[in-house]
Amino acid sequence: MGRWLNHTVTTEIKAPVERVWAIWSDLEAMPLWMSWIESVKTIDQSATTLPDLTEWTLAANGFRFKWKAQINERIEAQKLKWESVGGLPTKGCVRFYCEDEKHTVVKLNIEYELPKVLAPLMEPSILGGMVTNELQANLDRFRDLVESNYGL
Repeated sequence: MGRWLNHTVTTEIKAPVERVWAIWSDLEAMPLWMSWIESVKTIDQSATTLPDLTEWTLAANGFRFKWKAQINERIEAQKLKWESVGGLPTKGCVRFYCEDEKHTVVKLNIEYELPKVLAPLMEPSILGGMVTNELQANLDRFRDLVESNYGL
């Protein structure tokens, strides 16, 4: 068993929650704004009994990880939770808070398990802060994408 690490980031987006939700829900478009995500592929739903199953590839600093993730909770325009079902142990939740008809706050929480030998490197003062900063930059790129009228 390894050690679970947790990162939480937040951003405010000048767009209605329905639009923010719709763009986030296009999981295969995530590489447009998540720098470490190389690809997200929806797995043929007719080939499995698991709902909302996707295959993810992360590529960063010479490392490449693949895993499958399953959405295990969806509340339209409010919350999306997932957990890996193979490969890199990961789970997370993204929450959408409607501030008013033109503003949405997005809060992203990601957790992943590292082998105990690597976990000390992820302390906030070492690499953990870098991961949090990168996640914040990704969420800010998502905000910029939504506010640029992407998909309209």
